[in-house]
Amino acid sequence: MSTVLNELQLDALTEMVNIGVNRAAAGLREMVGEQVHLSVPNVALVSRDQAISTLAATEASSLVGIHQVFDGDVTGRALVRAVAGSEMSLEEIIELEHEALAEIGNIILNGCMATLANMLQRNLKMSLPEILRGKPEIFFNLEPPPEAGEIVMFLYINFAIRQRDIRGYIAMLMDMPSMAALRVLLDEYIERAT
Repeated sequence: MSTVLNELQLDALTEMVNIGVNRAAAGLREMVGEQVHLSVPNVALVSRDQAISTLAATEASSLVGIHQVFDGDVTGRALVRAVAGSEMSLEEIIELEHEALAEIGNIILNGCMATLANMLQRNLKMSLPEILRGKPEIFFNLEPPPEAGEIVMFLYINFAIRQRDIRGYIAMLMDMPSMAALRVLLDEYIERAT
């Protein structure tokens, strides 16, 4: 999977994601009224099976996530998952207002995706957020059925709110034509930046 993007393209994408995550943090800061500290995102390109295995091995068997479909020159689905550390159980997370979870996901996804679209000089349409709960497999087997050869772009982010360590993932599922389009757009961005 590492050959899908070359080192320069991956660096450019990581830089854009970092800017997007910082914008999302500013939106979250406004929402919660507290400082939000974020790590530099780590970007990894993996297969769907690797993504499921990673979540299954590192997370609880039942997850909470927000799902949105994005469409434009690059199309796919974005899933964001942010679960408080061991201090918050799944039951406590489920008690959070549905609207609050959707809004948190919306802020994070739109902060990242809108920044990517703006920096790549492309339009992007996103669906309304949908809350998902369950095992890692359901997050990567949503309707419509995936095309063969899909790639998951995992963005790992650590952030702290209210002195809690919270880990977040943004996983973007992209088919091969979308990944090819992304490579072209990244090359155009790199050319403009140099």
